[in-house]
Amino acid sequence: MKKNVLIIGAAGRDFHNFNTYYRGNETYNVVAFTAAQIPDIDGRKYPTELAGDLYPEGIPIYTEDNLEKLIADLKVDDCVFSYSDVPYPRVMNMSARVNAAGANFILLGPKDTMVKSTKPVIAVGAVRTGCGKSQTSRRVIELLMEKGLKVVAIRHPMPYGDLVAQKVQRFATIEDLAKHKCTIEEMEEYEPHVVRGNVIYAGVDYEAIVRAAENDPDGCDVVLWDGGNNDFPFYVPDLNITVVDPHRPGHELNYYPGEVTLRMADVAVINKMDSASPENIQIVRESIAKVAPNAIVVDAASPLKVDDPSIIKGKNVLVVEDGPTLTHGEMKIGAGTVAALKYGAKKIIDPRPFTVGKLSETFQIYPNIGELLPAMGYGEQQLKDLETTINNTECDSVVIGTPIDLQRIVKINKPATRVYYDLQEIGQPDLVGVIDDFVKKYNL
Repeated sequence: MKKNVLIIGAAGRDFHNFNTYYRGNETYNVVAFTAAQIPDIDGRKYPTELAGDLYPEGIPIYTEDNLEKLIADLKVDDCVFSYSDVPYPRVMNMSARVNAAGANFILLGPKDTMVKSTKPVIAVGAVRTGCGKSQTSRRVIELLMEKGLKVVAIRHPMPYGDLVAQKVQRFATIEDLAKHKCTIEEMEEYEPHVVRGNVIYAGVDYEAIVRAAENDPDGCDVVLWDGGNNDFPFYVPDLNITVVDPHRPGHELNYYPGEVTLRMADVAVINKMDSASPENIQIVRESIAKVAPNAIVVDAASPLKVDDPSIIKGKNVLVVEDGPTLTHGEMKIGAGTVAALKYGAKKIIDPRPFTVGKLSETFQIYPNIGELLPAMGYGEQQLKDLETTINNTECDSVVIGTPIDLQRIVKINKPATRVYYDLQEIGQPDLVGVIDDFVKKYNL
C-alpha cells in the first residue's frame, strides 16, 4: 500500500523535496504540505501543473498549527521536515509532536534531493540566515567574471505568489523584478546580481530551472547556487562554500541544517571579523576544525560605507534592517546598526510604539527583535505597513541596512541614507586562490 506523506515546510525546500523525491513516485501519496515561517502561504494549493499526473487536484497547503489533527485526519504515515534555520531543540520538538501523533519523522538528505548540472557548480551557503552569504556569492561571481566567464546564479526559492507562474523565473534587469511581482525579500536577493550584470534564476521547479540556466541565451560557463537561509544545496556542488558568523558563535553546531552545510564545506568563510570579538572568532574556528577539518578557511570582513554620513551623525535615527535576518535569523545587530554606531548616531529610535498592521504582528511573533525595524514586505499590505511605520516613527533620519534601495519601493518622508557592504578577504588563503584552482580544475 502507498504511504501517506505530509511535507512540513515553508514554501521552499518542501516543494523541492516533493519535486525531486515524491513527484511521480507511486510508492507514496503526498496528502498535504504544511506552512510556517512565511506569512499568508497556507490555504493555497500546490497546483497540479507542478505536482504532476498523480495529483490531478493538486496538493493542499495547511497551517502547521494543526499538525496533529492533520496527521490523524489524513492518516499520515510519514512527516518530512523540510525547512531551515531551525535550532535543534525545535527540530526534535517537531519530531516529538509527529511521533506522538503516530507518524514517522523524516529528514531527506542530499543523495535524494540534489540535482546534477551539466555545468560546473559552485554552491554558496551559510550556517544561519544573515551570515553574509549574498556578498560572498557576489564576490565569487565577480572573480569568475573577471576571468571572462559567463556565470548564471540560481537562488534558493521564495515562491510566495502564483506558483505556476513562478515555475521558472529569470531576472536580468531591474524591470524583471517588477514583471515577476517580487517581494522585498526576493528583491534583496535578486537586485544585487542584476545590477552587476549577471543573470539570476529562481522559482519552484529546480530541475527545470537549472536546465534553463545551463542554456541561458546570454551563455553559461558556471552555475552559482546562491543558497538561502542555511540550507544545503539543491544541486550537486563541485565547490561548496559555507559562510559562518562570529556574531553568533556556536550556532554553526546547533541549527538545522546549518551544521550540515558546514560539514559539507570545501571552503569555510569566517565573515564579519572586523566587528566580532577575538573570543567569538576563536569559537567559530574551533567549530570548523571539529566538523570540517579539511575545509580551506578564509578570513573575511564586511566593511561598510554609506551614501551620506551627515544624515547619521548626531541624529536620532531609525534603523531598518533585512527582515529575515532579524526574524528567524535572530540577529540583534545588522549592517544598519553597525553603520549608525560607526558614524555617530545620537540615538537609535525604537520603532515599536509606531508600528501598524502586519508589522505589529511581526514584533508579536518575534519579540526579541528589539529596537530595529525589519524590512518585511512579503505582500502589498506588509509593504504599506512598512512605509507607514517608517513615516510614523519620530526620528530625525532613517538608516537603511537592507541589500536593496528601499526608497525605490517605499516613500520615506524624512532624510534617509543607505548602507552598502561587500565581502573583503583578510590575508591568505583567499577566494582569489580558491577560484583560480577551481577554474584550472574544470578547464574553464
